[in-house]
Amino acid sequence: MSFEALTDSLKGAHGDAVLEAVTEFGDPFVVVDPARILDVMSYLKDSPETNLDCLSLVSGVDYPSDGIMEVVYHLDSIRRNTPYTVKVKVDRDNCRMPSITSIFKTAKWHEREVYDLSGVHFEGHPNLTRILCADDWVGHPLRKDYAWPEQYHGIPCGPFAMEDKNIPPEWEIEGFTTKNTG
Repeated sequence: MSFEALTDSLKGAHGDAVLEAVTEFGDPFVVVDPARILDVMSYLKDSPETNLDCLSLVSGVDYPSDGIMEVVYHLDSIRRNTPYTVKVKVDRDNCRMPSITSIFKTAKWHEREVYDLSGVHFEGHPNLTRILCADDWVGHPLRKDYAWPEQYHGIPCGPFAMEDKNIPPEWEIEGFTTKNTG
């Protein structure tokens, strides 16, 4: 089933939830109302017309200049070998939206990662705790304005961990300085 056919089916069932369909930039996607994400995901998964039964990825994308955080859901129909992308835009300063763990069990891990690294709070998640960073880590490392601490419990971290290391110049990260001692 094509992107257009899937989108037409979604609009037929939940047209007011679809804010935009974008096809001109690489992979096509729909933008949906965050308050309607449960209706949309339930329909996309359970409808025989769409049958998007696999949630393969959830990611958070920070757009500080626009004041938004995007949550991107990558769905697939295993039977039909059909991908589909859904995006939700939430206020960057109040990143809250419903959890879809009641629809896709794999969202339990994906949403925890987005929460941990990007700071999106998924309301109704059964265990919204950090999954990659330590429990007492401060901030969300994938936010564009994230400031790396120089140390974490006395251990140098982030770009500061690379100072005074023998790092080949071609490995240096743009924007961070390292001292090549060898």
